[in-house]
Amino acid sequence: MNVQNTAIRKGRKFDQVLAGARDVFLAEGFSASNMDHVAKASGVSKATLYSYFPDKESLFIVVVQTECARQSDEAMEHIDQSAPPAVVLSNAARHLLGFITSEFGQRMFRICVAQADRFPELGLAFYQSGPMVVREKIGAYLQSATEAGQLEITDFDLAADQFGELCKADVFPKILFGVQTVFEQSELDRIIDGAVSTFLAKYGA
Repeated sequence: MNVQNTAIRKGRKFDQVLAGARDVFLAEGFSASNMDHVAKASGVSKATLYSYFPDKESLFIVVVQTECARQSDEAMEHIDQSAPPAVVLSNAARHLLGFITSEFGQRMFRICVAQADRFPELGLAFYQSGPMVVREKIGAYLQSATEAGQLEITDFDLAADQFGELCKADVFPKILFGVQTVFEQSELDRIIDGAVSTFLAKYGA
């Protein structure tokens, strides 16, 4: 299955199917879920479900892509990019950490890692819909801020990746190894403040 070339036919109950599939994957994981469960949760017939998605893998990929796109679009809509870099980056970090620590973000990451050997397309879809989108959107902001004289950056992709990694400090390793899955806002604020101040110490104009 090719992630890029998977043809999906949309119809009247398409969003209904995606919502049901999202609930099933979150509740049961990838391996334990099946198309029967999704059809039941979505309130559609199996024929309708299969008319949209040929298999569970393609359905999962679209669920991940749709949710990541929604999160990204919402984040950018609520961030005033004309504000000072410290404010913009703090808001971006807050949205990024919000997704990473969310139930959906944690579950999808674990599913993709667990299935990486058998279905590498799942990991690729998550990477393209998540980290790559973050790099592109943060990188675009960093470039505009540099052109405005607010930052001093030459490699925007690298700087965007560095910012993303700073935002995950302490939190992501705990999630990765199952040490901690729920975080207080004060814990996240500590990471955000440290990420932004460290980043600006390097790239601030």
